[in-house]
Amino acid sequence: MNSAVVAGDRTRSLPTAGLLIGIVLIGANLRAALTGVGALLPTIERETGLSSAGSGVLGALPLLIFAAVSPVVARMASRGSAQILLFALLGLIAGVLLRSAAGLWCLFAGTAILAVAITFGNVLLPSVLRATLPERRIGWATGAYVTAMTLAAAVSSGVSVPLSEHLPGGWRSALACWAVLAVTALLVWSGQQRRQVRAPAATAPAGMPWRSGLAWQVSVFMGLQSLGFYAIIAWLPSIVHDNGMSERAAGVLLFAFQLLGLLAVNLLPWLERWLGDQRLLAAGASALNAIGFLLLALAPRYALVSVLLIGLGAGVCLVLAMTFQSRRARDAAQAAALAGMAQTVGFAVAAAGPLLLGLLHTLTAGWALALLTLTAATLAQAVVGWGAGRDLRL
Repeated sequence: MNSAVVAGDRTRSLPTAGLLIGIVLIGANLRAALTGVGALLPTIERETGLSSAGSGVLGALPLLIFAAVSPVVARMASRGSAQILLFALLGLIAGVLLRSAAGLWCLFAGTAILAVAITFGNVLLPSVLRATLPERRIGWATGAYVTAMTLAAAVSSGVSVPLSEHLPGGWRSALACWAVLAVTALLVWSGQQRRQVRAPAATAPAGMPWRSGLAWQVSVFMGLQSLGFYAIIAWLPSIVHDNGMSERAAGVLLFAFQLLGLLAVNLLPWLERWLGDQRLLAAGASALNAIGFLLLALAPRYALVSVLLIGLGAGVCLVLAMTFQSRRARDAAQAAALAGMAQTVGFAVAAAGPLLLGLLHTLTAGWALALLTLTAATLAQAVVGWGAGRDLRL
């Protein structure tokens, strides 16, 4: 083997501690600023007069932005990812603070700005991992930042209502608190500017990966798992509240959903070693989601059991969706292209979740049909996951 190749692999296998901490902190910011909104949605609707349809738009807005901006970010991946992520963190801080200002326009404008910022992390992190780590480490590193993302999202869901009850600004102050996490990530990541992480200057071949069937399977799997995840994040508190649960208890249940996802993230490496096949994991976890949605639709009094099933399945599917974007690519440039495609297609599909559930709830004055629709979507996800889980490269 060429000694330069060996040296390059050693360099890639030994990223600095600061880089790893920075990646984990950026991961923690990818959901925390969004998930607290779901727990506070009944309060926001009551205090601002926002309708169920308006709430659906608010929930779908970040996903539509993820879909629209992801291709642009993918094309920027070779221009200095570290510096790009630094500016993205600044944008995230600005968006979080603007969202908490007075007026509905601030709520929507701030949400839009922070969603653009989060898109950079969504797309660039798989490319950064592919550029700095050997393939055998990618799954571990993905699990690390997804763990941070899931934990921060869980904390956001669980503490948002109590914070809104004790802080003088109510729900606005509760949402503004997440600027602190973004500032922390900014301080750590700015220390990495002298060690800028760059994807290779080469770009993926023209038409790639849009012409690849495997890339489409990865993308649709990303979309369907995101559809279920964001639908639950946006509407679970309202679903269980309409079935007699208090707002505080509903927030705790959403917190439990996130924690169960965290448990699943940490079980995934063991499950991969045991099964030795990502196809079985993707299909099995998707089926678990489908059972949970079906139970919540038909027997809402068993909401805790439903959330247990959905949380475990969604946690596994989330890590697999992110891992596929790195491991199905041959190099960092292709990983950025695949991540851009997966998140464009994926979040376009996912955006339908909050909107569709809100519309079906308005039309039927109940949640059963909306949840049955999610059940069907996750069964389709199991089929697509079987294809995306194959050990192939683009």
